[in-house]
Amino acid sequence: MELQDKIAVVTGAGRGMGRAISLQLADAGANVAVADINAENVEETSVAVKALGRECLPIHADMGSVSDIDRMIGQAKDAFGRIDIIVNNAGITRYLYVMDVEEEDWDRIHRVNAKGVFFGMQRAAREMIAQGDGGRIVNIASIAGKGYSGTSNAAYAASKGAVLSMTMIAAHQLGQHDINVNAICPGSTLTEMAAETMQGRADTSGQSIAELEQLRDSRIPIGRPNTPEDIAAMARFLSGPGARNITGQAFNVDGGLVMH
Repeated sequence: MELQDKIAVVTGAGRGMGRAISLQLADAGANVAVADINAENVEETSVAVKALGRECLPIHADMGSVSDIDRMIGQAKDAFGRIDIIVNNAGITRYLYVMDVEEEDWDRIHRVNAKGVFFGMQRAAREMIAQGDGGRIVNIASIAGKGYSGTSNAAYAASKGAVLSMTMIAAHQLGQHDINVNAICPGSTLTEMAAETMQGRADTSGQSIAELEQLRDSRIPIGRPNTPEDIAAMARFLSGPGARNITGQAFNVDGGLVMH
């Protein structure tokens, strides 16, 4: 129970990696505020966290809205009295060829993936600084942000590159407050969003889902994609005492797709 009685906030917690992360942190002893734009999904995550014997606060919030982010942090602070950990996981994408990305695609993706991560990080850090005893920030980026060519689209890759840059700058500037800031860069991960992206690839290429899955797995040195639990395990580690001297880093969890 390395996170016994710590207070964590997880965004995009309604499904996929966010739900898995919420459950891993709860399993480690944390009480969790779970936020998602889908109110039904986040309620389901809350039930699952409580089944592990931890307290949980479900929050319906749009992570592209700074006012919603402010409300989320305020509700978590009011409910639990403090914030020790935030995992900025919420993100969106869809499959697009580089020449098909429109302005509205760019704005929609960056609104959540870049702006949402930044202000989630900033608002949580504000509480951690006031508390005076440090904290942990974990941002979910992507190997797309490191230039992985198999990304869903260029706008998504750019948004995740922004997450990597923000992580490093925040780690440098928040270190004086004993706040660790790190990023996780997932590769191919078996989530609902990834399945939707895969369907977009199939519709565009004329290949079947089975063919695309076989091609995906053949490119991974270890031979298999991630499950959400693989990402959650890294988030749990970075939130715990074993990572106390790790900050400003971006960890690939991708089976070897990108080795830098």
